[in-house]
Amino acid sequence: MHFRQWKRREFITLLGGAAAAWPLAASAQQATKPVIGFLYPVSPDTFAHRLRAFRQGLKETGYVEGENIVVEYRWAEGLFGRLPVLADELVRRQVSVIVAPNTTATLVAKAATTTIPIVFAVAEDPVRLGLVASLARPGGNLTGINFFSSELVAKRLELLHELVPRAVRVAVLVNPSNVVLGGRREKEVEAAARAIGLQIQILNATSSREIDAAFAAIVSERVDALFVSPDGFFNSRRVQLATMAAHHSVPMTSATREIAEAGGLMSYGPDIADAWRHVGIYAGRVLKGTKPTELPVEQASKFEFIINAQTARMLGLDIPPTLLARADEVIE
Repeated sequence: MHFRQWKRREFITLLGGAAAAWPLAASAQQATKPVIGFLYPVSPDTFAHRLRAFRQGLKETGYVEGENIVVEYRWAEGLFGRLPVLADELVRRQVSVIVAPNTTATLVAKAATTTIPIVFAVAEDPVRLGLVASLARPGGNLTGINFFSSELVAKRLELLHELVPRAVRVAVLVNPSNVVLGGRREKEVEAAARAIGLQIQILNATSSREIDAAFAAIVSERVDALFVSPDGFFNSRRVQLATMAAHHSVPMTSATREIAEAGGLMSYGPDIADAWRHVGIYAGRVLKGTKPTELPVEQASKFEFIINAQTARMLGLDIPPTLLARADEVIE
């Protein structure tokens, strides 16, 4: 009897010890999962398909969010001034890699750390921005994808001119809070417009109210068309832009298919979802131990020309057959 009691007591003690150890083991397993820090200047609401592409890229390298990796998201909700604070949070969290699929977010992340690897997707030449030493040999703690959105300004204006030949005065919507790129984009558009005989007028907007004010100026000054600069904020306000453009019968062009899908007349630019997928692949490779210096900067190779035929009909525009033939997608 005494022996049985002892065995039973010993068994209960062992069982209790094992039960106590289970949460610790689970906690340790959680702690060993690599953590990706994700930094972006606007809210996630309008980027579901891009996030799916990013997760697909991770999956292609063997990582699934919630299973064998943790992703810490930091969204600035359109307040660019919050980005440095959010980047510092990720640095203090000691994440394994920072993903910044936006030019401003990348520059902020670069200022926050020289040791944590950063994988970017930027619309500008990353060498000119000072992010990497060269495309082939990045040289520091950054690498990623260049998706050439800004370099396509002239092409975007030419396509608009072809689709809306009567347009002479074009308003250019710029986000001045994007201090890194705003001034440069204005110069690029001015040079491209001059080359094909267009007059442009710069309009600034950093909020929904200022977008409304920009359209009021377009109407009062009888501007013929609207050119939306590539910017995460404008993409997040695409429904408002499309609604206002339809209401005032303004032909609108942009860099992203999302704005054309929302009702803009046309878009020409890189396949940004595909760029985000490549960011996911690079983040996965970094997690597997590849250093950013060993990963050459990739350059986007997929570009999309989207025409919204429904919007063209509403505006009374005939789409030239040559443009229809060149379009990657025509939205009916």
